[in-house]
Amino acid sequence: MEWRNQTRKLVRNFSNPNYVSFLFSPSEPFSASLISETPNPNLLPTPTSAIYQIRQLHPNPTSHPLSSSISSIGQLPFFSAISSPISQSLISPATYRRSHSVLRPRFRLISVSSSGGSTEFENMAASIDGPDQSKFRVSNVCDFGSNLDLKQIPEIIEIIRSSEDDLEVKLNLMSISLSVESLRGIFRVLNCERISALRFFMWARDKNPNLFYKPDVCSLIIDNCGWLNDYVTMRWLLNDFSLKQICLTEKAFGFLPVLGSSKALLMDPLKRVVGLLNEAGGSCRGSGICGLLKMLSKLNLFEMAKFVIEITEIKASYYNILILEKCRRCCFGEAREMLEEMRQFGCDLDAKTYNYLLSTMCKHDRTAEACSLLEEMSEKGCPPDALTFEIFICSLCRLGNLDAAVKILDEMVGGGIEPRVATHAAIVKGYFYSMQYETAYNYVVSSSVKYKQSSNIIYTLLASLHHRKGDFITAGNILLEMMNKGLIPRFPVYVKIWKWLYKSGRTKLAGDLKSRFYRLRS
Repeated sequence: MEWRNQTRKLVRNFSNPNYVSFLFSPSEPFSASLISETPNPNLLPTPTSAIYQIRQLHPNPTSHPLSSSISSIGQLPFFSAISSPISQSLISPATYRRSHSVLRPRFRLISVSSSGGSTEFENMAASIDGPDQSKFRVSNVCDFGSNLDLKQIPEIIEIIRSSEDDLEVKLNLMSISLSVESLRGIFRVLNCERISALRFFMWARDKNPNLFYKPDVCSLIIDNCGWLNDYVTMRWLLNDFSLKQICLTEKAFGFLPVLGSSKALLMDPLKRVVGLLNEAGGSCRGSGICGLLKMLSKLNLFEMAKFVIEITEIKASYYNILILEKCRRCCFGEAREMLEEMRQFGCDLDAKTYNYLLSTMCKHDRTAEACSLLEEMSEKGCPPDALTFEIFICSLCRLGNLDAAVKILDEMVGGGIEPRVATHAAIVKGYFYSMQYETAYNYVVSSSVKYKQSSNIIYTLLASLHHRKGDFITAGNILLEMMNKGLIPRFPVYVKIWKWLYKSGRTKLAGDLKSRFYRLRS
């Protein structure tokens, strides 16, 4: 078969020690990202997204003071007791700044629910039983970017705590506007104090119906029911959400590790939750099982995650969640053991499963292991897809070996596999960041003829790169050329270049761009 020949070529090339040494020698490495308003300095894509690559930080876990009662009955050796949802810092690409014609990345921190590490929330929780509780509540919620006045936050929590008949009336009188971040912060405090948030949730839903359809918000109220051990309300909510095709996230199950501080104690709550998800069916079951597996994997509770798979359904998509987390932890040996386990259970492994491992291995320069896995992929009869080739192409581009990357691209195209847009973007940026501007331009021109669907995107990318470099005239001419070919550039890129040309007095070129752009859009 043709795909077997393609894989053999890849294996043969990458298994040759001299060839590998040449391909992966770091000749003028560069940071390149795919097309984005906030470009990522990591070129190598993950199988789930070829645009963004996020590096996860793993702070040292610490026990929460509120978990002392749980700790007294014993813990799993791999589990730190938690009594509240814990946020973990990630680094995500934010903005780029230009310095001496070199693009340098800047980063900002975002927070997501996860398992590892102590946070500001945990540290503040130590004072929850102390005399100054209001200080804890304000500080806890402030960190979530709420659009509320800080003075209103303790008042909202106090109104919910009192649970009086006029709760909704009092909240209406406050004339507050809630965001997802503010809701998340308020729910965390309520969960710590084991206070029902159902009436508050129903009021917030009526106040802003759009919030009701957000998976994060609906997951918060499911989690709150879990903290209160209120499975009757949880069943009613899950059934209602499924009827409305609302999905859940891993945030819906933050209560489970606390209720089950040991393996034996965790199994019963897991069975109960899985039973409710099965009963609800629809969107809640599918998204809920996936969210549950993600949460357990991030907590390093892989045995419990496998237990969930056993009592639900053994299939590749569930195992892929576990493999992805193993890859994020760079546990490649354990991830490969899971591949064998999947085969034993009769799961059909496809390129997507292998791509998780290949992507992470290449990112961490584990070339020999990636080649070995690629050969195994061929032996097991699994054909590579466009992303498989893209992983190796992007890795080579990241290291500056453009000739090798283009050679693999030619083999890919020769085998009848059309490259993804991200593959073209990697090569264009590879040439550009290695200052081969003419070669990058020629590649864009030739690719626009061969690959019609991606031609406007890679043309716009090249113009954007010249714009960021400070070469606005070249950027404008590239836009003009692509529009003369009937290709419409992305509006934000067009506007930025047009504004600079107009303000700098290049009125003729700016006028030509404007007239052609609106002619194509009309």
